Amino acid sequence: MRVIREPLARILAIARKEFRHLRRDHLTGGMVLGVPLMMTLLFGYAINQDVRHLRAGVADLAGTQRSRLLVEDAQATQVIDVVERVESAEALESLLVSGRISVGLLIPADFEGRFAHGGRPTAQLLVDGGDPIVLGAARGLLALPIHDRFRRTAAAAPTFELRAFYNPERRSPVHIVPGLCGVVLTLTMVLFTSVAIVREKERGNLELLITTPIRTTELMIGKILPYVAIGFIQVTLILLLGSQLFDVPIRGSLVDLYLGAGAFVAATLTLGLLISTAAATQFQAFQLAFVTFLPQILLSGFMFPFDGMPRGAQLLAETFPLTHMLRIVRAIILRGADLEAVRPEIVPLLLFFAILMALSILRFRKRLD
Repeated sequence: MRVIREPLARILAIARKEFRHLRRDHLTGGMVLGVPLMMTLLFGYAINQDVRHLRAGVADLAGTQRSRLLVEDAQATQVIDVVERVESAEALESLLVSGRISVGLLIPADFEGRFAHGGRPTAQLLVDGGDPIVLGAARGLLALPIHDRFRRTAAAAPTFELRAFYNPERRSPVHIVPGLCGVVLTLTMVLFTSVAIVREKERGNLELLITTPIRTTELMIGKILPYVAIGFIQVTLILLLGSQLFDVPIRGSLVDLYLGAGAFVAATLTLGLLISTAAATQFQAFQLAFVTFLPQILLSGFMFPFDGMPRGAQLLAETFPLTHMLRIVRAIILRGADLEAVRPEIVPLLLFFAILMALSILRFRKRLD
């Protein structure tokens, strides 16, 4: 029995020591409950593969009562929510390019004549086919009947002619590969920066830097500059592999793309800096980086369509840099948008950078005191 009791006692002693350590480590203890809670809420509440309420625009060139009823019937399906109304087909396509809508309803001026004669589609359904899931959801409108409510009969003519833009073949790499520019940068930039700062603390090098005339702001900016270059290298590599191996088209300007990516890299690096001010060890920095990465990849629109999420989840996702980066890279690469078209996505990134840089500097000074 002694042969069994003594090893068991030693094992229990180590286990008690580890439990005491976990009890003192509030960060790890919080993650024990926080990670399953966060994942359950995200997958159970925010993630929805039954895509509805796609942002839609309408160009009703007919302007008749029947055409207005068609728009109402389309909204009644809950597949789309009309958020924009324009006066021309060109304006409707511009909304698609900018990413302000995912679906466009184009009702031609001869809508009534097409309805009366039958035999051909009476309207057009313009869809951003970059995301195959969105395209599949929009296809549900093709069979929408046009009811003649004046005679209480239904038209036999087809309703919509589908026009899929940007990815008519519905190839997944066309949608996924550009998004990897944001996903890879989110993981590597946050992890590299946070771990690099904490490593300096553990080795005592940070205290040596503090004794020099360098200021906190200069130290922070100097630390992130090398990783900006690394970020651009990673974007270039992903684009090169995507175009050569998966035939991903690059329709927009690479200069605009790199400018947008630069704003995203700067914002993401400040998140790593903020984590470094909260983490005491490299392992804690890794834990925090992982926790911030999960909500972004799930809610940003990379894995699941953004429009299919509840409103509360969408508002939360708007605070994530990855959400805006995905819109920038897909708009420029797939839809050929210019920098002005993605400006509404760049402004939040710059604001995110300014706020987190200020918080990082304040917290860094506090820890030094």
